[in-house]
Amino acid sequence: MSRSLIVLPDDSVQPILDAIDGATKSLRIKMFIFTDPSLLDAVIAAHRRGVNVRVMLNPKRRSGVSENDESRSKLEAAGIEVRDSNPVFDLTHEKSMVVDDKTAFVKSLNWQTKNLTGTRDYAIITRHAHEVEEVINGFEADWSRQDFASRHLIWCRGNGRERITQFINQAKHSLWLQNERYQDQMMIECLVRAKERGVKIHVMARPPHTLKKDKLIEGVGGLRILSDIGIKIRKLKKLKLHAKMLLADGERAIIGSINLAPGSFDSRRELAIEVDDKHIVDRLYQVVKRDWKNSHPLDLTDEGLLADLKKHGGKGLEELGLEEEPDDIPLPGA
Repeated sequence: MSRSLIVLPDDSVQPILDAIDGATKSLRIKMFIFTDPSLLDAVIAAHRRGVNVRVMLNPKRRSGVSENDESRSKLEAAGIEVRDSNPVFDLTHEKSMVVDDKTAFVKSLNWQTKNLTGTRDYAIITRHAHEVEEVINGFEADWSRQDFASRHLIWCRGNGRERITQFINQAKHSLWLQNERYQDQMMIECLVRAKERGVKIHVMARPPHTLKKDKLIEGVGGLRILSDIGIKIRKLKKLKLHAKMLLADGERAIIGSINLAPGSFDSRRELAIEVDDKHIVDRLYQVVKRDWKNSHPLDLTDEGLLADLKKHGGKGLEELGLEEEPDDIPLPGA
């Protein structure tokens, strides 16, 4: 098969380790967070057996937090060439790997232990030559700080917003979405219109307390718009949702690193891939149905938001205008 699917945590890290262990010529790795010890060891082992390994890491988050410093030091100490991702982007959120110029991985997951063991995530493995070539070209462009034009895959900045809105607009019967954030106005408009033309939409999201404080208003606002028009919104019970996946009509899917938020489309380096392989979309459908069954409705009422935010420290109550009524307020006429 020219393409295959990895589902995390169901399939474990093993398929990725097997690919690294099987490399004979080259590895190109571009990663937002790379801290998992097993993957670090595998990449270093590949270098030591003569594989040409190059690693591109996002240097820090917007907050200034840098999570890759220790890994970078280990990789460089082993003799591996490591570079910061292209500074033309606010940050590089892409998660990709190319093995021996023949196989490309396009992923939603970071190389972080929790993304391998405790979050819902996906990766597409492609051996289609034109797709592999494009991931390589994107890597080389960012490595050398050059411009890059997308052709087949879904890139941000680039064709990301256009391709995903087109995907939603072409849905005829059903849409399943798993994404951390629903903040981009164009995405919300497309989902509203899809609902109006009769598409059955299932949305899985993360609860509001997980949103950054400065993104809380638009994040909650986007979800409430979708909820107000009758779109069902749920959160996973046990796993954390980190996936960025869309499934339309049980026939087409998009998987990658792109959150449905303006920053992802306009200022970050992101990568996703659209697939229509039957064995992939059939499995995705089984996974999302199981996840939907093992989930709770997301309570987006004022009371629900208040309870969620207060339970996790109260961040964002003021921004959303939510205030619990004091018990000692006298009743009128008292």
